[in-house]
Amino acid sequence: MELLSALSLGELALSFSRVPLFPVFDLSYFIVSILYLKYEPGAVELSRRHPVASWLCAMLHCFGSYILADLLLGEPLIDYFSNNSSVLLASAVWYLIFFCPLDLFYKCVCFLPVKLIFVAMKEVVRVRKIAVGIHHAHHHYHHGWFVMIATGWVKGSGVALMSHAEQLLRGVWKPETNEVLHMSFPTKASLYGAVLFTLQQTRWLPVSKASLIFVFTLFMVSCKVFLTATHSHSSPFDVLEGYMCPVLFGAGWGGEQHHHDNHGGSPAAGPGLQHPVLPAKAREELGEGARKKKTKKAD
Repeated sequence: MELLSALSLGELALSFSRVPLFPVFDLSYFIVSILYLKYEPGAVELSRRHPVASWLCAMLHCFGSYILADLLLGEPLIDYFSNNSSVLLASAVWYLIFFCPLDLFYKCVCFLPVKLIFVAMKEVVRVRKIAVGIHHAHHHYHHGWFVMIATGWVKGSGVALMSHAEQLLRGVWKPETNEVLHMSFPTKASLYGAVLFTLQQTRWLPVSKASLIFVFTLFMVSCKVFLTATHSHSSPFDVLEGYMCPVLFGAGWGGEQHHHDNHGGSPAAGPGLQHPVLPAKAREELGEGARKKKTKKAD
């Protein structure tokens, strides 16, 4: 705090924490969230054949974190949908992205410099949601650290954590894409951020909430904008986790990544993978060829 005051950042952080999110930042959050929905295979066809299901998927992408947080805290799941302005704004974004003539709106928001601005503004909303979620959980459970962390986590990455529900609305079932098993950078960052904000809320972290919001927002915006600009799916936490996880959990980190990297069947993949298993159709063809050779020899 003394360093922040010396650098005259204390007042800046306080002013930043008071910036209203609606409508500008919320609009950016809705645009990026529904863009990711349109990137999903079959999402455009679904919007043409089943527009109500597509709209519900879009609402889950926009408000899934609020639904999960209400579920954890035992509050009505549709409570946030009473906010008519936000629902109407999200619905308008969904319609423009999927049904705007000539896809003009979609092409404009997908233009990379414009998209990076929206991505940065979405991260501002994400960090604020984590902080608000932990404050809300602290109001109900003053000493429930794990409740506060869980609430802040789902507030920051609830859309990813409930992806299976959204997939079912699209008629897709992919259990192998479990976000808990394959955490993306926003999900990991939301979890770590929830821990930091919980420590701050319980007075174990000697820093003001405004300063923590400001610093963590800078970190999230920088990382997410860089990853989006470079089209990277890596995580800034990979290096640290690569050193810490083998020490803490006694297992070689990166085994799962090694598994994914060896889908191509490279020669250096190891002795167990040097003889790839042939598909069933190829085995049938080889078996048929062997039978023909035997028949010719018998003839």
